Amino acid sequence: MQRILVVKLADLGDLLTATPALRALRLTWPTAEITALVTPHSATLLEHNDAVDHVIRFPKAIFDDPRGLVHPVRGPRAASAALELGRTLRARRFDAVVLLHHLVTGWGATKYRALARAAHAPIVAGLENGRGSFLTHHARDAGFGERHEVEYGLDVVATLGASNPDPRMELHLTREELSAADEQWTALGLDGQDVVALHPGSGSFSVAKRWTPEGFGAVGDALAADGLRVGIVAGPGEEPLAEAVRRAMRAPSILFEDVGLRAMAATLKRCRLFVGNDSGVMHLAATVGTPVVAVFGLSNHRAWGPYPPAEHQVVRLDLPCSPCLYRGTSLGDKEGCPPRTCLTDLSPELVVSSARRLLGSTKTEVVVGRATAWRHDG
Repeated sequence: MQRILVVKLADLGDLLTATPALRALRLTWPTAEITALVTPHSATLLEHNDAVDHVIRFPKAIFDDPRGLVHPVRGPRAASAALELGRTLRARRFDAVVLLHHLVTGWGATKYRALARAAHAPIVAGLENGRGSFLTHHARDAGFGERHEVEYGLDVVATLGASNPDPRMELHLTREELSAADEQWTALGLDGQDVVALHPGSGSFSVAKRWTPEGFGAVGDALAADGLRVGIVAGPGEEPLAEAVRRAMRAPSILFEDVGLRAMAATLKRCRLFVGNDSGVMHLAATVGTPVVAVFGLSNHRAWGPYPPAEHQVVRLDLPCSPCLYRGTSLGDKEGCPPRTCLTDLSPELVVSSARRLLGSTKTEVVVGRATAWRHDG
């Protein structure tokens, strides 16, 4: 195989979970020309990654709702973008298309069927859940969380004969980016100190995934009492949320402002620990090797928990209704139920104890009431 198209039109964390599959393709076909089709805002995560030769950026969001295709303004723009993408894909003459997406809805399956047809590749590999009749090679889709998203991606490329013996999510930072993070670290007066990064945000897809600022504030105070410096991470538009956490704390804290994804990743790499919600920033921290305590509520921890799970912890309430977002073979409700008990009843003490255990690198399994936290050691 000489020309391979990998499709991952998704958010930041989703693209990071696809990088082990990209590495599997590169390991199996070292001289192949591998192209990644991704969203414009996530493309920067593939910079300097030698598993990818070319990146095609496509505004997937304009096709999320089929009603937009008949909109007087968005419709013609979407049609033009689709035609241009089709011409680009056909001209590349791909040998294989690798779809790293669940075919959850009929509209989604229709879109990816059209994309595969436009590429006109003899091989189309993907996940099959009953909507993938256009796939020539398929891995079984048993539903969200039956396999981690990293493992689903590896299952898909395995249908082509590709494998990755040591799967890790990848983000390749340059020496200059790491040096810039070192300079910022010094400017903030953090040299020689252990820092815990708290991220109370969750990106723009679902703000319902956010634990309370008061909860994060209590965690920050407890870890500050243990001798750690506390840094609050603010993604785009999350500055007010970060300030709410700072106001909830008695201990002093610093603010890691939004400075771009790669610069943020370089900063997180220097942190001793990361505590945050299910988000792309959480996956950034895990990717650069920072131990993660991930707070999960309505979203599916078995699908999108920090990877690899042996190096991190997930804290959640073990409720019959959780997860309600991406559960089984359905999308579920990204807003959850109005009470959001899965998050409002989650105690700071459980998160703090999970953080302390992870800092101590001890093997543990803890059940507190309806709450569970775990760490698996290899």
